[in-house]
Amino acid sequence: MKQLSILCLIIMVSCQTNQDHTKAKIQIDTLDIARHMEALASDDFQGRKPFTVGEVKTVDYLETQFKLLGLSPGNGESYRQEVSMIEITSRAESQMKVISKNETIFLDLSTDFVAKTEQDLVEVALKNSEVVFAGFGIVAPEYGWDDYKGIDVTGKTVLVLVNDPGFNSGDPDFFKGQEMTYYGRWTYKYEEAARQGAAAVFIVHETAAAGYPWSVLQHSGANLTLDDPSAMNTCPIQGWISSEAALKLFKNADMDFNQWFKNSKTRTFQATDLDLKLSFGLENSIKRAVSSNVIAKIVGSEFPEEVIIYSAHWDHLGIGIAIDNDSIYNGAQDNASGTAMILALAAAFKKEKEVKRTLVFLALTAEEEGLLGSAFYARHPIYEPSKSVANINIDALASYGKMKDLTIMGFGQSELDDLAEKIARRQGRYVYPDPYPNKGLFFRSDHFNFAKIGIPAFFAYASFDAVNGGKEIIKKEYDQFYAQRYHAPSDEFNRDTWQFGAMQQDGDLFYQMGLELANNRIWPKWNQGSEFKIIREMK
Repeated sequence: MKQLSILCLIIMVSCQTNQDHTKAKIQIDTLDIARHMEALASDDFQGRKPFTVGEVKTVDYLETQFKLLGLSPGNGESYRQEVSMIEITSRAESQMKVISKNETIFLDLSTDFVAKTEQDLVEVALKNSEVVFAGFGIVAPEYGWDDYKGIDVTGKTVLVLVNDPGFNSGDPDFFKGQEMTYYGRWTYKYEEAARQGAAAVFIVHETAAAGYPWSVLQHSGANLTLDDPSAMNTCPIQGWISSEAALKLFKNADMDFNQWFKNSKTRTFQATDLDLKLSFGLENSIKRAVSSNVIAKIVGSEFPEEVIIYSAHWDHLGIGIAIDNDSIYNGAQDNASGTAMILALAAAFKKEKEVKRTLVFLALTAEEEGLLGSAFYARHPIYEPSKSVANINIDALASYGKMKDLTIMGFGQSELDDLAEKIARRQGRYVYPDPYPNKGLFFRSDHFNFAKIGIPAFFAYASFDAVNGGKEIIKKEYDQFYAQRYHAPSDEFNRDTWQFGAMQQDGDLFYQMGLELANNRIWPKWNQGSEFKIIREMK
């Protein structure tokens, strides 16, 4: 507690803007962050899953806190944006039957594969569906790449690889080398398979290429999707298959998986029918309900129609499979930390005498279900995207002491990185591009949906190099978190062990970025080469 008190002292720093020289006070109160995290990540909030008692408590808590801070409602007269969703609870067959000319094999649900549907149907089923291996499942004209050329997968089951061909290629100019492109994301692979008319798509999991272990995919429970007619354009069945199970399928087809994996990294690759017949089905219970994004604002004094949006997702996984006799997935780091931070930022900005542009504080629902809250906002924006100056997204902040770095995901995408680097240097920190580019973190949090509608989006946190212990101790902590606590009940808040040095640094940086954007006529741009640049220019 003494450390927390020291960390929340108000420190005076200089804030050099592009137009003038003003003083900015660091007002991020880490004691407040700790207080909010302790509440949000408590067992009482039941893991904060949408459509549960946990959601009711979370949304009420956030609205109450915004009101206590004196913020205005962010959606007309309301602090909520209703997000219409469908909850699909599936009863899956326990095994997948696969017939070849040699024999019939069975793959086990959860151990060998996981599956879901986003379609509003009581039953979806595959009956002797032909299986096609389509490499990485990518159609990317700008890279001269088409894994679906010369084959018709309509009504068939497509097997595709995770990530993209650049991963582990050794060539930084092949796709983006180790940095995952959007073509490597599972969401893209689902979308492309649906565009090709497939009845089902299964992605072959591999931990290094995916960025997370198989256990992350085994979380059971209802599947949420937006209540949107476009969901019927998805494949009826979508899922993952373990690499071990994929080897079984190829062996059953008398094919060498390793050789086909190697071939799939070449432009001459040709998708192939595995001569397998696959059967599997889901029976679904459908429930329609409304979740909520929670939104508040501080109205700008001169340019109220121009907004800077701070975002963080409030949801986690709720109650699930018990691990070590604990079934509540509290989500302290992911993402009670970010939710608490936007409350702390709102409190800090309320102490400012004036902000010229409007500051929006947006707590989003259903990020864990596929960035659904931000996807809904992107389809139904409350604030005009062309008038949205920037999005600063906050997700899974580090529970370490003071750090030397600021790690920026998707580094180089926009001019927001330059602004952040300037502030980080004043803090005595250096900017480090994402050290795990293969994980595709720029596409795995809510800022991505803001980027997709052209709003310059920023996602960063201290994550690489500790003041005490350097890179080695952080690597150890990072590996431990992803192996033991990520999307597990053990992601809990502990006042005795959590440290707030890195959080205080990041909060200060987010605050100073917002202050500079709010009080100057800056319009940050996407950099040349960014796939989002043309979207902004069309607004």
